[in-house]
Amino acid sequence: MKDKILDIIKKAPRNEKELARLKRQVSGKEAGVIKNSDILKKYFLLLKNKKIKKKESLERILRKRAVRTMSGIAPVAVLTKPWPCPGNCAYCPSEKNVPRSYLSNEPAVMRAIRNKYDPYNQVAMRLRALVANGHEPTKIELIVIGGTWSYLPVRYKYWYIAECFRAANEFRLQTVDCSLQKKKKNHISQRLSLSDLKKVLLREQKKNEKAKYKIIGLTLETRPDYINTKELLEMRGLGCTRVEIGVQAIDDQILKLNKRGHDVAEIARATRLLRDFGFKITYHLMPGLPGATKKKDIEMFQTLFTDSRFQPDQIKLYPTVVTKGSLLYKWWKAGKYKPYSDKVLQELIIECKKQVPKYVRIIRLIRDIPGESIEAGNKITNLRQIMKDKGIKCSCIRCRECKNKQVNIRSLKLNIKKYPAGNGEEYFISLDSKDSKTLYGFCRLYLPKKDRAILNELKFLNNSAIIRELHVYGELVSPGGAKKTQHAGLGKRLLAEAEAIARKNDWLKIAVISGVGARNYYRGQGYRLIKTYLVKDVI
Repeated sequence: MKDKILDIIKKAPRNEKELARLKRQVSGKEAGVIKNSDILKKYFLLLKNKKIKKKESLERILRKRAVRTMSGIAPVAVLTKPWPCPGNCAYCPSEKNVPRSYLSNEPAVMRAIRNKYDPYNQVAMRLRALVANGHEPTKIELIVIGGTWSYLPVRYKYWYIAECFRAANEFRLQTVDCSLQKKKKNHISQRLSLSDLKKVLLREQKKNEKAKYKIIGLTLETRPDYINTKELLEMRGLGCTRVEIGVQAIDDQILKLNKRGHDVAEIARATRLLRDFGFKITYHLMPGLPGATKKKDIEMFQTLFTDSRFQPDQIKLYPTVVTKGSLLYKWWKAGKYKPYSDKVLQELIIECKKQVPKYVRIIRLIRDIPGESIEAGNKITNLRQIMKDKGIKCSCIRCRECKNKQVNIRSLKLNIKKYPAGNGEEYFISLDSKDSKTLYGFCRLYLPKKDRAILNELKFLNNSAIIRELHVYGELVSPGGAKKTQHAGLGKRLLAEAEAIARKNDWLKIAVISGVGARNYYRGQGYRLIKTYLVKDVI
């Protein structure tokens, strides 16, 4: 078998059709038994021992689920341990030994349980899986899920994130199956004092600035009513760059009926604070909640992008479903609640997708709940594909990103969209194809009101415009790798435009809410680290 795999690698098929033909040729009657993952293992071993040269086309066709890193980053989701939730929402299931609102048969939860909710092992498992399937996760977007992050004990939070950074720092391709160094080597004790845990985290963050596998973005999820200045300062210390908040609906009656525990004013206040700190903002939305109608859901969706109090950067649509262990299940059994039909839900999503601005990304259309756990409500898992098959046009970032399209960099068009948001104005600066149908990169620049009140801890941001996000799309390429859409100068071009806009509007400085692993990139562009932000004088 090894010789057969070596034959395939040496002949370097250029596409999937050639790969399948070679498999048949070398396998004879054993056609189909050679797995892509087995070829990849042998390929990486030969590459490590310098017996072959890198074959990018081969890596590409052997890569499983290439879409995972087609957005330019490698998402790694990890789950916190089960912990009491401050809310008691009607729709949330409550399963023993699982974080509130999650189910034990969800894929991410199953991985976490398999690793006993250990953050180091969860990160390690995801990185091993990505590499084994042909990806090179050198730019990690760490996504921490598991309920209300802000309600967890502070010491646990610092330990958890420090272990995530340590896992990325210690990841090595030790063997062909991508095994990690033993965890016991530098294990961080949960018994350390808070001050010591903070020091350990800073040490691991400093290492990550130069590590091969960098955490360039960190996402935490919480409730709007738990957002305050103290919490956001702590999040910045942890390295957080994006916050997901459970909005669900922007209607006080619906929120009250579903026992959400906060109102629309709290959502608006939290959003404003997040924007002033420079965080990227993701809303979780739940169409079809008790008290909602199709018309009301569409009106709420329209309000998200016409009311400056909101204007999220990303949204996750989680159509309401009925699961056991929730109050909603009892309402449904008693005939007090009826979920949307598939037809109504699809009509609703079509209307919503039509209204999504070009500066917003729809991350998800459904939640990854197995069908067997859904008592009532949507069980269709490929809603996005159904919309596409119906010819529904969507201008959201995800639907326009270039993926692996080839492009002449000089042909790209610079577009600037300006819109009111929070305490100021947002500029969405993008590099698109000439017809604006394909997005290659963008920058979110926020110009807050200059007379706004500012925290003493953030006084250094006075007179600063804020870059909340800089993202270049295309196949994930490591620094120093082949120049594709990434590492082709698009980021520098977007940065220069943002700096020019800040200068034109009489801002003295510009600050970036950079992920830890991206700090050296900004240093290379003239920025310096102040507190947890990268800052540069523009005048």
